[in-house]
Amino acid sequence: MTANLGYSPQALWQSTDIGFHACDIGARNRLAPAKKSSCCRYNCKGLGQSFVLSCNFIPACQNSAMTYTDYVALAVFVLLWASYSALTDGKILSSRRSLSRLMIENRRRWIMNSLRRDLKMIDTQIIAGLQAGTAFFASTTIFALGGCFALLGATEQAQAIFKDLPYVFHGGRTAFELKVGGLTCLFGYSFFKFGWSYRLFNYCSILIGGIPMMSDMTQDIEEARRQAERAVKLNVYAAKHFNAGLRTIFLSIGYLGWFISPYVFMALTVFVIFVLLRRQFFSEAREALLEDASR
Repeated sequence: MTANLGYSPQALWQSTDIGFHACDIGARNRLAPAKKSSCCRYNCKGLGQSFVLSCNFIPACQNSAMTYTDYVALAVFVLLWASYSALTDGKILSSRRSLSRLMIENRRRWIMNSLRRDLKMIDTQIIAGLQAGTAFFASTTIFALGGCFALLGATEQAQAIFKDLPYVFHGGRTAFELKVGGLTCLFGYSFFKFGWSYRLFNYCSILIGGIPMMSDMTQDIEEARRQAERAVKLNVYAAKHFNAGLRTIFLSIGYLGWFISPYVFMALTVFVIFVLLRRQFFSEAREALLEDASR
């Protein structure tokens, strides 16, 4: 952006007041913010003896990288994510079982019950439902990835919107693109988790189909149980990857707060983790499974 000012180069650079005035002019013309002179840089050259200065106002804050608070917020996000994953998977504080771990026992009960029935259509319908849910979330993450790439191509328009919003910390173009890149990585990670989970559910359906009929189980009952155990393990692995992908989508809601402020980022992440912990360890669904297990 170019503006012509009736000041000589010497007068502009020697006078701090004129420098501030130049920033104010740029702000009123949507060229540069009027917060302080350090937020503006000048690309200037004199035009002959007319003492007319041609200046390109380049907001330096648009090229600034992330701040120390941004890195702290990102570290808090990763730490809470890893801690929550370890807690729900039973790697830490395993004395209190999570909802996901309780469901492992019910998955085992379901597949073991298939040994006592010849009609396997029930099992295939359950697997088909699990695959449909996984495919839905995988497709959703693909659309979210496309939206992230589109946002990278419209950085200037997005920045213009954020500048007009109150209480939004504007970190500049570089920081904005880094944040969008991080959001893209989150959705990419969840897509691979959902994709692998879908594949494992497919393998599980094949193993369930290989469980022998009740009339054939009398020949080798132990082999039939081993076949069912393999199906249980694959089903549990598929559910684990599905939960990891779904967890990433939930945490991406907290990540969106980073576009407003690193403090909002940390607050939203803590809120999301709190909601997930409550559902895993203090929800009515968990109490229902515990009541069923105690009978």
